[in-house]
Amino acid sequence: MFSSIRWRLITIYFLLVFIAMVIVGVFITNQFETYYLNKVRDDLRYISNNTVKKFLPEEDLSENYKNIQKDLYRTPLSIGYQISIIDAENDFKIIASTNREIENLYAMDFFDEYAMLSASTGKIYEKDINEDDMKKYRVKHMVFPYEDEKGEVIGIIYCKANLDEIYNILDNSKIIFIKAMIVGLLVTVVLGFLVSTSITNPINDVTKKALKMAKGDFDQVVEVRSDDEIGQLGRMFNYLTAKLKQTLSEISSEKGKLDAIINHMADGLLAVDFSGQIMHLNPRFMQMMCLEKSEIEGKKYDDIMGRYSEKIKLSNIIKNGLESGSDIIEISNGTVIKVSFVSLRDSQKEVAGIILVLQDITEHQKLENMRKEFVANVSHELKTPITTIKSYAETILSGAVDDIELQNQFLKVIEKESDRMAMIVKDLLKLSKLDNKNMDWNFEPIDAVGFISSIAKKLSVAFNEKNHTFRYIFTEESIIVNMDSHKMEQAIQNILTNCIKYTPDGGEISLSLSRDEAWAHISIRDNGMGIPKESLPRIFERFYRVDKARSRDMGGTGLGLSITKHIIEEHGGMIHVESELEKGSTFIISIPTSHTV
Repeated sequence: MFSSIRWRLITIYFLLVFIAMVIVGVFITNQFETYYLNKVRDDLRYISNNTVKKFLPEEDLSENYKNIQKDLYRTPLSIGYQISIIDAENDFKIIASTNREIENLYAMDFFDEYAMLSASTGKIYEKDINEDDMKKYRVKHMVFPYEDEKGEVIGIIYCKANLDEIYNILDNSKIIFIKAMIVGLLVTVVLGFLVSTSITNPINDVTKKALKMAKGDFDQVVEVRSDDEIGQLGRMFNYLTAKLKQTLSEISSEKGKLDAIINHMADGLLAVDFSGQIMHLNPRFMQMMCLEKSEIEGKKYDDIMGRYSEKIKLSNIIKNGLESGSDIIEISNGTVIKVSFVSLRDSQKEVAGIILVLQDITEHQKLENMRKEFVANVSHELKTPITTIKSYAETILSGAVDDIELQNQFLKVIEKESDRMAMIVKDLLKLSKLDNKNMDWNFEPIDAVGFISSIAKKLSVAFNEKNHTFRYIFTEESIIVNMDSHKMEQAIQNILTNCIKYTPDGGEISLSLSRDEAWAHISIRDNGMGIPKESLPRIFERFYRVDKARSRDMGGTGLGLSITKHIIEEHGGMIHVESELEKGSTFIISIPTSHTV
């Protein structure tokens, strides 16, 4: 209970008021007691000095006892007061007293002996004495000496004042004070409860709403009822809530953006601390490394990445104090990955781990290899005719050939090789234009049936030279295709020419044309040497040859199928090849019938 500030405040108020009232009560009671006792003392002193001594004779008190008695009876006294006149010269006999029962008796039997002895020596004596054990309160005794003209003590004025009335008043005052204190304390408790409630209720409200905020509910507003410190606390809480909500919204938005970027980035991302524990990774990392979630649970960085390269091992990075670096690895499925790492620093700029970025450079490597191979192929393709031309020209220039017929033969070879180089350069320029979209196109609606028939007729002589059986199957209805007739003719002729070249004499070549809802399909089939399965994905690459020596002898440049693919794709179409070694090949060209440019 006392852990609550409310009860502590009530207890503090209670104790403060209680202690203050006790102090005030004790102080007032003591002051009342002192006041009343002083008043009794002053009264007795006044009675003795100003009343009794005035009617006492200056000598022989015993002879005048009757007059003294009468005068003493006439003396006005307060209730509880008792005055006795004692003859100090006549064996302390009581010669007069307001208590008639002790008149003419021996004073030593009724009064304090020490008090009378002190008075007989000329001293005023005062003492509060409990005269009876049955009585609760004391009696004040004041003894005054009475002296004659010579200064000798001849009598004693013995005064007694009953203090019961005074202490009854004081006791009643104490009771009244205690009752007032009880009422005051009850009021204090009630007021303390109200005051503490006015303080603790807003605090409890703030606490409850802060707890809700801790659980994620930031739509909390404290009602402000005053302009004091509690009200300021409420206003600051509302301001804090608004700012916190805004800040968290901004952080959440930024985190969402960052998560979206990290989770959808094309590169893999991995963050680890210096103990090798994985702090974060994105889905792309899992995809690139061909890992499942269950495969990385409980594993450290080196268990996953360290096996691929010593350079990217965590121990090696820490040992060499590397801030950044990179390496290229190849995983089991043949994917080539570039791994770049950089140090991860915390808010104190201390190195806390590393971040790895994984880039899939498989296609880049393939393109780089293709580029190198292309350069090598171009160099090789041009080197052969150049070498031939140079050697034949040097032979002629040296005059070593005197035979005109032999010179003409050499010049024909030079011309043939020159034409071959020109054809290679021409095809390369054409490919460059296709790559850079610089080729001029003249698309127009053309009947594909008639178009394909005319191409077949143009190549009929070539078919007959090798005794090829040529068959073509066309639909009876027209198939209108939007195309550039000159470039499409070149594409189809490139395929048919290859079929003629690589199909032995007496072979069969077929050409068919069909359509479905949106496509026109041109199928070209031969029963020639075919294409090996491993070469099928590469036959449309530049300068790629299945049989390099045989292809070069047949006069090809190795660029025809690459040009064909570009032309068909510019028409919005696609080309597909099916082949089996020693059984022939089938090229299928599909062009949209509704293609417009």
